[in-house]
Amino acid sequence: MMQLHQDYDKFAEKDTIIVAIGPDKADKFKDYWEENNLDFYGIPDENGSVLKLYGQEVKIFKLGRMPAQMLVDKHGILKYVHYGHSMKDIPENSELLELIDNL
Repeated sequence: MMQLHQDYDKFAEKDTIIVAIGPDKADKFKDYWEENNLDFYGIPDENGSVLKLYGQEVKIFKLGRMPAQMLVDKHGILKYVHYGHSMKDIPENSELLELIDNL
């Protein structure tokens, strides 16, 4: 999430809203957002309902949810999905920004 925070202005310039969905309880999620002064939206998904809708994987031996990045257009159509195989398998912001340019 900090990677997205670092380039928040670049995403905003492209009229892109960032929403991060995580496995924590609402109070823990809120505390994290406040401690890190994140500019984008965060939605707690403690029971995994959003996770299930989008097919995000959970691997207990790899610390839980695997990362997933998605681009959804203004009509709600999913245009890009990247399901990570580890916590380090996350596309660079430059790659996401280029994809946004090509939508």
